[in-house]
Amino acid sequence: MKIVFMGTPEYARAALEALLEAGHEILAVVTQPDKSRGRSRTLVPPPVKVCAESHGIHVLQPRRIRKPEAVAELRQYPAEVYVVAAFGQILSQEILDIPALGCLNIHASLLPGYRGASPIQHAILEGEEKTGITIMQMDAGIDTGDMLYKRETEILPEDTYQTLHDRLAVLGGEAITEALALLEQGKLAPCKQEEELSSYAPLIDKEMGKLDFSQDALALDRRIRAMTPWPSAYTDYRGKQLKIWRGEPVFTVNTFGRIPGEILQTDKDFLTVAAGKGALRIYELQLEGKKRMTAHDFLLGVRMQPGEVLGTSGKE
Repeated sequence: MKIVFMGTPEYARAALEALLEAGHEILAVVTQPDKSRGRSRTLVPPPVKVCAESHGIHVLQPRRIRKPEAVAELRQYPAEVYVVAAFGQILSQEILDIPALGCLNIHASLLPGYRGASPIQHAILEGEEKTGITIMQMDAGIDTGDMLYKRETEILPEDTYQTLHDRLAVLGGEAITEALALLEQGKLAPCKQEEELSSYAPLIDKEMGKLDFSQDALALDRRIRAMTPWPSAYTDYRGKQLKIWRGEPVFTVNTFGRIPGEILQTDKDFLTVAAGKGALRIYELQLEGKKRMTAHDFLLGVRMQPGEVLGTSGKE
């Protein structure tokens, strides 16, 4: 099929590669402008742009896709369908109406659950046992269009945002190629979303990484995994930020009479911290100004003592 592809990050790059491997004709790629990074403020292209240029595909990088000049440029490409994956801008109805078969979005949740910008993190935070990809016919709402095709995957107990993201990126590429094959055969049946089953996954920010040890150990573990690698889960210790990279909820430790956040045990390979219910066993952490390291290496240099408290009781 003749396609205009819209996407920006690594998640979208995997889908673009899958479409190319399936033999679809990508007429143009639309992505966000390059961003300046680091102290030198060097401009860095998004992953989708790098992929497109490596295949000799023309790249458009409008700052605002809804502007008349951007819409006019899109009209120059005789695409049958637009495929959108984490593009980062909202499409106007005028754009949605350009391709004959409309615009298909590769959304990283099982709609109608977790509409919005951060469905992967919120699925982990809420303790979901599965998630997946929904290929959706886009409309003017935020992830409210008709569902066309779904693929599921299990959320593993050890999954972080990064590992689940990477698995869903591959699954998204598989799902869109399968859906387009069915679309060409006239075998895709649109299914309305049930509003009463919908939920929203707002954009993740740095504050959401803050750990509240008055929560139970399961919730703390989910937050650590959902916030890895960004913005990372954190608390404070002796006046410095302490990032927690890997932990495990345990309920066999006696926490009676202990303060949430209190250090219960400093073993050679982990440290154990009281939670509102149960305890969190921490295996990897990082003190402000230091490298990420195992609890074993950390405890060799930092003399943590049982009875010390991380953060405060529910507030920092």
